[in-house]
Amino acid sequence: MEEANLVKDLALILISAGVFTIISKALKQPLILGYIVAGFLVGPHMGLFPTVTSTADVKEWSDIGIIFLLFALGLEFSFKKLLKVGSSALITAMTQCVGMFILGFLVGEAIGWSNMESIFLGGMLSMSSTTIIIKAYDDLGMKDRPFAPLVFGALVFEDLIAVVLMVLLSTLAVSNKFAGGEMLMGLVKLVFFLILWFLVGIYMIPTLLKKAHKYLNDEILLLVSLGLCFAMVSLASLAGFSEALGAFVMGSILAETLESEHIMHLVSGIKDLFGAIFFVSVGMMVDPHVIAEHWGTILVLTITVMAGILFFSTSGAVLAGQGLDNAVHAGFSLAQLGEFSFIIAGLGVSLGVMRDFIYPVIITVSVITTFTTPYMIKAGTPAYQYLIKKLPEQFVVRINSFSSLERENTAAAQNEWKRLIKELTIRVLLYGVILIAIDLGSHIFLDKYILSRLDGFTPFVRNIISVIITLVVMSPFLVGIAISGDQINRSSIKLIKAKQANIWPVISLALLRIMIAMGFVVSVIASHFHLAFWTILLILVSGVAFFFIGRRSISKFTIVEDHFMANLNEKEQQQRRMAPVTSKVSDKMARYNVKTDMLTISPDSLYAGKPLRELPFRHKSGVNIVKIVRGSRTIMIPTGNEVVFPYDKLLAVGTKEQLAEFRKDMAENVYVQEPAADSLAPREFQLDSITLKEDSWLTGKTLIETDMRSYGCMVISVVSEGQITTNPKPDYRFKAGDIVWLAGEKSACEWWD
Repeated sequence: MEEANLVKDLALILISAGVFTIISKALKQPLILGYIVAGFLVGPHMGLFPTVTSTADVKEWSDIGIIFLLFALGLEFSFKKLLKVGSSALITAMTQCVGMFILGFLVGEAIGWSNMESIFLGGMLSMSSTTIIIKAYDDLGMKDRPFAPLVFGALVFEDLIAVVLMVLLSTLAVSNKFAGGEMLMGLVKLVFFLILWFLVGIYMIPTLLKKAHKYLNDEILLLVSLGLCFAMVSLASLAGFSEALGAFVMGSILAETLESEHIMHLVSGIKDLFGAIFFVSVGMMVDPHVIAEHWGTILVLTITVMAGILFFSTSGAVLAGQGLDNAVHAGFSLAQLGEFSFIIAGLGVSLGVMRDFIYPVIITVSVITTFTTPYMIKAGTPAYQYLIKKLPEQFVVRINSFSSLERENTAAAQNEWKRLIKELTIRVLLYGVILIAIDLGSHIFLDKYILSRLDGFTPFVRNIISVIITLVVMSPFLVGIAISGDQINRSSIKLIKAKQANIWPVISLALLRIMIAMGFVVSVIASHFHLAFWTILLILVSGVAFFFIGRRSISKFTIVEDHFMANLNEKEQQQRRMAPVTSKVSDKMARYNVKTDMLTISPDSLYAGKPLRELPFRHKSGVNIVKIVRGSRTIMIPTGNEVVFPYDKLLAVGTKEQLAEFRKDMAENVYVQEPAADSLAPREFQLDSITLKEDSWLTGKTLIETDMRSYGCMVISVVSEGQITTNPKPDYRFKAGDIVWLAGEKSACEWWD
């Protein structure tokens, strides 16, 4: 009976979602609006329509929807993309979170909430909604806009901040005091697991997919991808993080594989299904009674969220050097409450530090801001245009020039010392995480295994075996810390050539890395044996001598690192091979807002069949055509005499605005045939047979003499004397008794009977 209710609920949810999204589409409204209205009407608080019977089951389905939405986001927005906008996204997210936390606390105090409720309110108002923005950008076709990476990057950082914030708020609620140590440990734990998952995932998963490539059809690839997704979700949950974070991490790992676009295509339908359930479930949470009772609080919080996030996120993006255009669009995109607000609200109620009514109030505010999200995103462009007109010209120029100048100054300031220290820090951090994980795994699993299997040996022998196995497993990563990579070597050589005195700091940094590597060795040995000071000193000196003397030979054995880098860069390298022009323009011209776009010439295009010199691309939009792809042939830098044919793919280069004008021009200049008056009536197709008589018009004539085709009729087959002839030749002569099968327009074929 329970299963029947679940099926009924799903049917009700999906049918209502379908009906109201059709209405939304017909009214040219965002699809999210249809989902929320559907959820509101079939939810437990309304009695106008059949209602969902089990909200708990729907909640589980909606949680799966969040997982799929974040998995799809990871597939589209990998960690490598996150690193490219890392500092800008982090500054934007931190400015928003800190600003809204303070503002939320002040608003809570102003409306008479307790100190603890006000603190939790600050946490609840700090986060925007990743899932809502993903869906809105998808519906509005804005994922390729220049500000989209900044918005998605800020959302990822906000989700990471939310995990740390929940640890802090939980500790604060239980102990009633600020625990900076707990928060710091939570942050360290988060960074540790993220790096470890990413490194292990990139090392293993692309290799497994490549080896199994010939066996991967759509069905198997879908199963493998979803299996990996839910495996990472489980790992994240076991580690104490949100399930959505695990889904995003696995999506980001798979985004670096050659199969990423294929996986994205396979998952899209499932994502849409469960995403719909999630958005309907959000609408179901709206309680009219809560709105009526606490409408003043809801109104204040809604205004606070929309105005506060808009201000702080826009300010953060400006401070990050993103320019006024991107900053305004990012601010308008982020102006809503996220899913973590529900979680923090539920946490506060469950811990007994918040009154029960606060949870439905926060949900209502979230739903209202979700409803307004698509309109806020659309309002970004007119708001930017309004600011351009109203703000002093010098102020706008300074903000926009700050964006470009900051990048120029950053590029100029990237001297070899900064580059060297950055590379060394990243190298030590990444390899250090792996070494710590191996050491922890050795204590948790290896020592117990050796004890259970070799209990007849003395503790000394068991410890020796454990240390040897641990150090052997660690050895590639110890080499990775101690031995320089290519970039580090290049920077070191440049520094020494520029100034001979730089040799000593360079050697000191190399020595420091070797000491860090040997520190791990000492740690492993010391955890199993008591070491005297002279023993530790001897190990350190021996390690330094070993790495310095044998560094040239040891550097050849970076198999693990080489394999990891090959997997990490494989997709990028393939894209460079497949699209060298696009890759080079993206690498070297993106800072100047110069991009590429490829359009296919429609068979109905007015430009088809004309040489490039006669086409108004440069005059109208300002773009240049740098490549024409015609079947398997590629024409690089085509001349003005090159004729454009239907289905040619034109690769255009220009600014964002020029490319947008180019797309518009191509879409408008197509041939549209006006239907003739007599062609408006539908023409009925007929397939029927006639039997020829002696006096039939066809009898005695050849097929070519009849000229049937010009009248809209043709002969398919002829049955003569029991033999059938399909598609008879033009010289076939009809005889009495032939059964002729005719096909064509009904009025034309009836004439021959």
